[in-house]
Amino acid sequence: MTTSSLPRVTATHVAAMPKWALLQRQIFAVLDSAAIEFADRYTRDDGTLIWRDEWPGMDGSDDPYEGFMNMPLFYALGGSRQVYERSRTIWDGITWQWTEYGQIHREYDAYYDWMHHGESNLFFYFLGLADPNVPKDRQRTRRFAGFYNGEDAEALNWDAEKKLIRSPINGSRGPRHHQTAEDWSTHREILDGYLPPFEDLPGIDRYGMKTPWSDDAVYAEILQRINTRQSRGDVPLNLGASSLMMHAYAYTGEENYRAWVVEYLDAWVERTARNGGIIPDNIGLSGEIGEYNDGKWWGGYYGWRWPHGSFSLLEPLSVAGTNAAALTGDMRHLGLARSQLDMLWGLRKDEDGQQLVPNRHYDEGWRDYRRFHPMYGVYLWNVSMAEEDAERAERGWAHDLFDAVNPAYHGYGKTNGGHMGFNGNTAQWFRYMRGQYPDYPERLLEANLTTIAEQIAKYRLDENDPLTMDHYRESMTIHMWQQLTPMIIEGLTQLTLGGPMHVYHGGLQHARFRYFDPAGERPGLPAGVAALVDGLRDDGASLTLVNTDVGAAREVIVQAGTFGEHEFAGGALDGVAFAAEGRWLVVRLEAGATARLEVSMKRYVRAPNYDTPWVTAAQGVEAIRGREA
Repeated sequence: MTTSSLPRVTATHVAAMPKWALLQRQIFAVLDSAAIEFADRYTRDDGTLIWRDEWPGMDGSDDPYEGFMNMPLFYALGGSRQVYERSRTIWDGITWQWTEYGQIHREYDAYYDWMHHGESNLFFYFLGLADPNVPKDRQRTRRFAGFYNGEDAEALNWDAEKKLIRSPINGSRGPRHHQTAEDWSTHREILDGYLPPFEDLPGIDRYGMKTPWSDDAVYAEILQRINTRQSRGDVPLNLGASSLMMHAYAYTGEENYRAWVVEYLDAWVERTARNGGIIPDNIGLSGEIGEYNDGKWWGGYYGWRWPHGSFSLLEPLSVAGTNAAALTGDMRHLGLARSQLDMLWGLRKDEDGQQLVPNRHYDEGWRDYRRFHPMYGVYLWNVSMAEEDAERAERGWAHDLFDAVNPAYHGYGKTNGGHMGFNGNTAQWFRYMRGQYPDYPERLLEANLTTIAEQIAKYRLDENDPLTMDHYRESMTIHMWQQLTPMIIEGLTQLTLGGPMHVYHGGLQHARFRYFDPAGERPGLPAGVAALVDGLRDDGASLTLVNTDVGAAREVIVQAGTFGEHEFAGGALDGVAFAAEGRWLVVRLEAGATARLEVSMKRYVRAPNYDTPWVTAAQGVEAIRGREA
């Protein structure tokens, strides 16, 4: 299509440049350079990483992706084409390299859990936002989704009759019903500092945070219990697969992917009802709750007790609920996540004036009481715009943790949740949206810039030279890329799109807007343009666009919803009403101009998709079909 047919408005008002706009453009400029420098330092020309020549076990293929996964999202926000092209080379390089190590099979993790699948898949999901017209990505998406909906004969993870994923450890080789000593070999020294995965390990304090996985005798006891109690059947963590299905739907528009998400989430709704309103964390292959765990609804892999507690259930429930709501427009799909937040809040206790909720369930009952994390309520509110979800976010608000920008970008240990990947200000963004933190944009962007500078200085240190460092000194070197990455884009994502940054463990980027550059026919804000979403409503939003270039006009296409799932229904530019219908609006910004937009919207009235103003995703190149044997 041509953009000339789209509704358009022109902004001519010139005012002093707001500081947030200049900070945004500074981050774009710094990261355009730093992304390439970081890639040059740690990858070869073919995208492979400069690292060791062997890596055993099932763990670790997620970690290299995590260090570079924000590059295509950065491009989709407005970063340079060079960053995007380099990200594609790196994705291919990592995929080939970890195939050679043995963790990846058919371009996907052979077997691991959906916390780690979710992390590594983010890189792949963001390629859809960057360019939906790449045949390889489309075909990979179908294949990967086929591992989980029964279409792939080699990876039989899905039981269509019982509506369950057949193991907590799953992937392109199917369910992993028996785990070996080699599978966990690279993770043993890390898990030495974790809570014991079972309460009946001989001689181990079941409440302590020390479990000697490195001791062969203890390790044998752990493996025996894993294979007896945890390696078969379904767990709530598997709801992370809903993002893979929505990703496939955004490419194709095919109903089977949408239906799978709703069907699988509804299966967990039924199991929760059968368990008296508490979601069970382990389901046997027969569909029975606690089938391999003496009938206990707790004690599963990444369940109510080990390793992180409630976080490992509330996060996938939030991911699946928001995906299902976006796919259908039906907010009832948020109900399961809401019910578990309410259930935990109902178990709260007061301690020194603080409201604490249980984080773990042991054989003796609920334990490990912590402060409530707002993040889950924020994810729900971002989709529903319902006051009941805002209230869930505000319950027991920990002012010392969430009233100001967190420059450490995490909050594990003190609450029943937390963040990773330099994404730690979901609660603070929500507070800004509620009108309680007016200088948040500047504070966040300043913190991002400081961290970016610190990361650049850190990866430039001689001790972090990949050509001379000892990659074999410890298993934790597999995390070095995500620890050293300069790709800090929380501020750009939250403030320009108008939504919390995606859930790190595999959530899609649900937000109110995205942008396209008509001059370059590419995604993202045009050069020199900054954007700030400072108000969200069920029927609209407030958006300011600034052209920081005082010498040239710019045009930007504003899309209603990250996935084009909303429609514009008119609005006002600097107080003057304009008519607009559909998912796109062209805003022309004269040199140095600022546009203050109040737009009306009909939310979730379109099927979510990866369409651009120039490409209809569902009309992409057909999959290549191989020979039949």
